[in-house]
Amino acid sequence: MQYVIFPLVLLLALLVSCVRIAMEYERGVLFRFGRFKAIRGPGLYLIYPFGIDRVVTVELRINTVSAEQQETITRDSVTIKVNAVLWYKIVDPEKSVIAVDDAASAVYQIALTSLRNIIGQHDLDEVLQNRDKINALLREGIAPSTTAWGIEIDRFEMKDVELPEAMQQVMAMQAEAIREKRARIIKAEAELEASVKLSAAAEKMAFNPAALELRRMQMIAEVGAENNSTTVLMIPSDFVTLSQSLADYLKERKNTAPESKLP
Repeated sequence: MQYVIFPLVLLLALLVSCVRIAMEYERGVLFRFGRFKAIRGPGLYLIYPFGIDRVVTVELRINTVSAEQQETITRDSVTIKVNAVLWYKIVDPEKSVIAVDDAASAVYQIALTSLRNIIGQHDLDEVLQNRDKINALLREGIAPSTTAWGIEIDRFEMKDVELPEAMQQVMAMQAEAIREKRARIIKAEAELEASVKLSAAAEKMAFNPAALELRRMQMIAEVGAENNSTTVLMIPSDFVTLSQSLADYLKERKNTAPESKLP
């Protein structure tokens, strides 16, 4: 009986060693005698024992890689530190195993190289203001190489850009100057518009003296509504005209008075 049980146990163990299970998001790259045979999975599949078949399991889910901080120089010679995040997935398990050794490390290194190269081709203002454009260039820069490895780049984006402290102060001064410029332009435009309106109002009041008197009375009502102790005396414009005429008359008389005494 023992001679029968032992071969059965050995056969069962051999059968179990031939069984492989791949998850829904996994694929098995099968090599037979060192040559690529097929892609297995997902689910249950069998392989030949005794080293005849060898299986390399590949995961098809999207992988997220946080690129380490890179210190690089922009085209306008400004040193910045950039953090980026890479999302990629394997779309061709055969190429990812045969065409490249350690696909994850290869993608990571080419991503860092592409990040430094793309940043070096753009000015600081472009890096800060056109992030969508820079991110698109990052994806396009590494896509040809990764496609040959059976890897698809889903996203590659800058996460953070760290500037030197001196550059931050300069940019703050620049932003303050721009805001001050805008404020002055808005104030000048408001004054120009107000002057146009005042000129139009003055022209209308010049042809209608009653309108000027009504405006004067309205100003008195506005001042009185503030409940202050200031006394405002409103003089009609006729008095101003009369005063000017009287001054001109006295000046003319003064200039002609000495001439009348001559023989």
